Amino acid sequence: MFVPPTADVVIVGAGPAGAAAAITMANAGRRVVLLDKAAFPRDKICGDGLTTGALRLLESLGVHPEAVGSWTPVSDIHVSSPSHHVATFPLPRNQGTYAVVARRMDLDAAIVDRARACGVNVVERAEVVGANDRADRVVLTLADGSTVAAPYAIAADGMWSPMRKLLGTAEVGYLGDWHAFRQYFRNTGPATRDLWVWFEPDLLPGYAWSFPLPEGGANVGFGIQRGAKIATKDMKALWPQLLARPHIAAVLGPDAEPESRHQAWPIPARVDTITLTAGRVLWVGDAAAATDPMTGEGIGQALQTGILAAEAVLAGGPSNPSAVRRSYEQAVTRELVPDHRMSMLLIRALKHRRGARIAIRVADATPWTRRHFGRWLFEDEPRAIALTPRRWHRKFLARDGAYRP
Repeated sequence: MFVPPTADVVIVGAGPAGAAAAITMANAGRRVVLLDKAAFPRDKICGDGLTTGALRLLESLGVHPEAVGSWTPVSDIHVSSPSHHVATFPLPRNQGTYAVVARRMDLDAAIVDRARACGVNVVERAEVVGANDRADRVVLTLADGSTVAAPYAIAADGMWSPMRKLLGTAEVGYLGDWHAFRQYFRNTGPATRDLWVWFEPDLLPGYAWSFPLPEGGANVGFGIQRGAKIATKDMKALWPQLLARPHIAAVLGPDAEPESRHQAWPIPARVDTITLTAGRVLWVGDAAAATDPMTGEGIGQALQTGILAAEAVLAGGPSNPSAVRRSYEQAVTRELVPDHRMSMLLIRALKHRRGARIAIRVADATPWTRRHFGRWLFEDEPRAIALTPRRWHRKFLARDGAYRP
């Protein structure tokens, strides 16, 4: 592999956050080196769901649906309460796309391809083993002994960020705020053409899901809050029991069978307290613990932090790292932290059966609440918009979706 020795910015990690940062920088005419220790396409354990907010960001970056082989638009969302009352929330038809499921292997590869098309120098199988944050630049050393230097580094290298360890900002003993468990299925029944969420009493405030994929496929899994009713070590034993529950088995259908082995992963969700910057380095995506603490959704947040980091670097320039750090931290506080805190408040209600039942009943009360709850759930608007008047606008919950024909 050839690694350019210098760049205007070097980005570690080519997932959605890193690739979004790379595209934003390249579109502004900057020289970008994007490093990843994997080779694409590569899998990433995920629920594979894309919210309206994520879709709008993907569209703005120039990522097209036809580039993502498993792109599956969703029209109806079925949510089951702890008492098994099922509420159906329709998303708008013929107004663009509001929710999509896409395998991360396909989605991430498409975003990386878009970065290449924008002129980003993408270097695969490039593991960073050393980082020197100097006064005027960051110098990264790769496993093969080569180096690359740039005025700034954007670290999009995951929850257990190697860049954090190399620069001493890692939180010792941190295991994530949530833990999730996923398995792909094939030959599922007709019901899996829609998106399903089950608020099972023993999982609260977590939930189980079935997200549709092409040709009778589905991403099926469940997530739990660390320290709640179920221990993470018990998730593997619980999995077959969940699949056998009649209301879940009925949705998957009698012919459903695993396509691949199950996998589990931790979810970081503490963007309001984590260290976001150090010297000339900015952390984004899972490395910034930017996942929504209520839903576990993180692709939209990853894209947004990547774009915000790139915009901060562009605005601050190579000689003013303090301004870049301040700009990025303020942008995250402004754009992500209010919604994070709103989700933390909502989790309190979802921890208990009664709270979850009431929340779903209220959302299912009228055609108006059903229409708008689905859009709110899928982040058609920022979750805490009611508490942040600066984000109010006349088309609240009335805008077209992404990728309008």
